[in-house]
Amino acid sequence: MHIRTSFPYETTHEDLRIPLADGTLLYARVWRPLTDEPVPALLEYLPYRLTDWTAPRDFQRHPWYAGHGYASVRVDVRGHGNSEGLPTDEYSATELADGVEVVNWLAAQPWCDGKVGMFGISWGGFNSLQIAALAPEPLKAIVTVCSTDDRYDNDVHYTGGSVLAVDMHAWAATMLAFVSRPPDPLYAGDAWRDLWLKRLEAVEPFLHTWLTHQTRDDYWRHGSVCEDYGAIEAAVLAVGGWHDPYRDTVLRLVEHLPADRVRGLIGPWSHQYPDRGLPPGPAIGFLQETLRWWDHWLKGKGTLPEPLLRAYVSDSHPPATVYDTLPGRWVGEPAWPSPHITNVTYALQGAPVLVRSPMHTGVDAGRFFPFGNDADLPPDQREEDGRSACFEFAVGEETWVLGRPKVRLRLTSEVPRGQVIARVCDVAPDGSSTLVARGVLNLSARHGRDRVVPWEPGATQDVEFELNGIGHALPAGHRIRLAVSSAYWPWVWPQAESGAGFTLDPAGSFLELPVRARGASSGTDVAFDTAFDIAFDIAFDIAFEEPEQAEPLGVSYPVTLDEPRPERLVTRDVAKDEWRLEVDPRYGGTRVYPDGLEFTEDALETYTIRSTDPLSARARSDWTIRLHRPELAWDTSVRTRSEITCDAKDFIASNEVICTDGGEVVFHRTWEKRIPRTAG
Repeated sequence: MHIRTSFPYETTHEDLRIPLADGTLLYARVWRPLTDEPVPALLEYLPYRLTDWTAPRDFQRHPWYAGHGYASVRVDVRGHGNSEGLPTDEYSATELADGVEVVNWLAAQPWCDGKVGMFGISWGGFNSLQIAALAPEPLKAIVTVCSTDDRYDNDVHYTGGSVLAVDMHAWAATMLAFVSRPPDPLYAGDAWRDLWLKRLEAVEPFLHTWLTHQTRDDYWRHGSVCEDYGAIEAAVLAVGGWHDPYRDTVLRLVEHLPADRVRGLIGPWSHQYPDRGLPPGPAIGFLQETLRWWDHWLKGKGTLPEPLLRAYVSDSHPPATVYDTLPGRWVGEPAWPSPHITNVTYALQGAPVLVRSPMHTGVDAGRFFPFGNDADLPPDQREEDGRSACFEFAVGEETWVLGRPKVRLRLTSEVPRGQVIARVCDVAPDGSSTLVARGVLNLSARHGRDRVVPWEPGATQDVEFELNGIGHALPAGHRIRLAVSSAYWPWVWPQAESGAGFTLDPAGSFLELPVRARGASSGTDVAFDTAFDIAFDIAFDIAFEEPEQAEPLGVSYPVTLDEPRPERLVTRDVAKDEWRLEVDPRYGGTRVYPDGLEFTEDALETYTIRSTDPLSARARSDWTIRLHRPELAWDTSVRTRSEITCDAKDFIASNEVICTDGGEVVFHRTWEKRIPRTAG
């Protein structure tokens, strides 16, 4: 990582409040170049608290953009951080309308030339796309990283029409804790406590809303730009990582947006900006890449010679939960679907097989949202494969897979509801099994995610579904393994009748892989080796600069004598046949900011299930957050507990929030809610 200290422009920054039409003031931090000429503005718009939670990340990039001639602006969403107003649901119409107002306000400032770009990762990438679909006139270009175009089937709520237990629960619990945090008196002033108490009275667990909408209805269509790609007028740079759950959005955006104003970039990364150097790498000079994008679309400088899609094809690698870097090569695709890719069908062989997976199948799935931590990625899949029906195919010559695999499976089910999960693994000669791609289908969603069609008991039907996209090279001598299971906990909440499983008939069933021609080039391929060296071939010229950022903020992380708990711990109660997964998401721990704030957060997620009982599924999340300013004698805390259980008819959600100020409880509320299992 190169830390840059000298820029074309000297810069300044200030905190200010942006007025909305209804009188609400949004808290903002603006970095600007010192110049008499107006410049374009770049906006990052989030609920994650610019004065503390994202401050270290913000200081890596906003000052860097300002130093290159842009006004770079970070704004807290209404009801979060030090912004006024009450919190709303994620990506609500209010949030997006506020965002449009902010874009127009920025364009009207004397230091702005009237052109605006938006960027962000995850939430900020989501609302960049969604605000672009509302087409405010000043918004000319966006950079959307690790985001989705489909809020129902490619977000943290549902997958393949099934409840995404692991992150539907965990993210709702996280947001319950986040939205309950107080404004900071150093920035919000004496009104901080009144703002906090008003927010707390308005808090409602997101989980209640998300579980109420179990099919793709109007609630999920709102904000899903896949409903109308044509509404997006801004230029879009879509960025993702093969180890991020939103990677397929990049493929859809480069397919459906006009080729003259969209580019896609997918590396081997997790849910992180590609310049941060977090596993897996290699990291790239991402800020420089985006600067070229901004200069072209906001300043009219330069050209964009790169292909429509740049994607990383990783070499085969042994299974591990973390990789510092994954060897492989960059390839360039001139169109998507690419003319370099052929769909190759592998027919399943053998007699019909009963697939009745233990309910704990999935404990080795890894984290839904890998962040670059040591236990994020799936370990060796041999135990998971043993709980599945497996079909294998020899790899005769090196085969590059690029895109989304697909399966067609001929199933017979004796019950009206269930799930099918398919995984593609790369099996080495030593028997180790590395997960390559996976997909899920709720059988009642086989005719569309917007409806529930129970299976006629005893009927045989063919079902088709896509798996997550991947760029992966399968070596000669390895085997492709397709593993099919009827359970995948805790990623997928089991149906009440999941224990019955289904019969899979290989006749008429197949795996389809998108195989990229080796050596096919649009003049844009480059290979990386394990030492990060860039090896060039005469025909290949995809290259990235070294990662570069501005000087860090200077946050310190106090050393503690406490023994760190495992990131992911799996235990089994043999007598009960109960499996328990404990997850420490490792969001940040304790840190001290240069302005004196002491910020501590701790979270633990717990998932339990008995191997033979789908109704034993239970997910729980506990959060503790403390914000302390010794110089102001300000000491606040937030404690939350969130839990989901179920019976055959309902989900049962339980949530609790306790907030203190100076040790005094100022807010305590519990919610108990039963939500009918209409599709989940």
